[in-house]
Amino acid sequence: MNGAFNVFPATRDDGDAVGEIHAESWKAAYAGFFPTEFFDAAVSHRRGKWHGVLAEGKDTILLATLDGRPLGFSYFGTSPAHPGSAEIFGFYGHPDGWGTGIAGALMAASLDRIREEGFGRIHLWTLRDTPQSRRFYAKSGFTESGAVRGHDFGDGNPIEQIEYELIL
Repeated sequence: MNGAFNVFPATRDDGDAVGEIHAESWKAAYAGFFPTEFFDAAVSHRRGKWHGVLAEGKDTILLATLDGRPLGFSYFGTSPAHPGSAEIFGFYGHPDGWGTGIAGALMAASLDRIREEGFGRIHLWTLRDTPQSRRFYAKSGFTESGAVRGHDFGDGNPIEQIEYELIL
């Protein structure tokens, strides 16, 4: 698909757009990981939580659009686990943008911004059983660190995550 990508810092007014991307991405990628009732509540939470996160302004959220339509976001800041490193806390694309190249444009802009903020290393966690995201991070230059953890999304059933890292 040919179109114009634009990546920019999200503002308080972008909470609905970020929430829509997060919820629709979760619906497409994570439905099989959770019981239906929990999953429906988790999707609803992701749709509504971004107004508060953006208002807090603690970390950076970049929003990516294709021909003016918001289809991806990255959420990153100082890593609480690795001093001096950045962590990508969330990187999500709306399924309507999958395959368009918007994720690559968003990752390039995110890495540029992280470098500008003075970080030399970055890491992130992704579900072990999401091959699409794992391929994307590898294609973006990330490598597996060897660290694995169980992450409980709130349903009491930890899901295995793999850590990826990149030296900038």
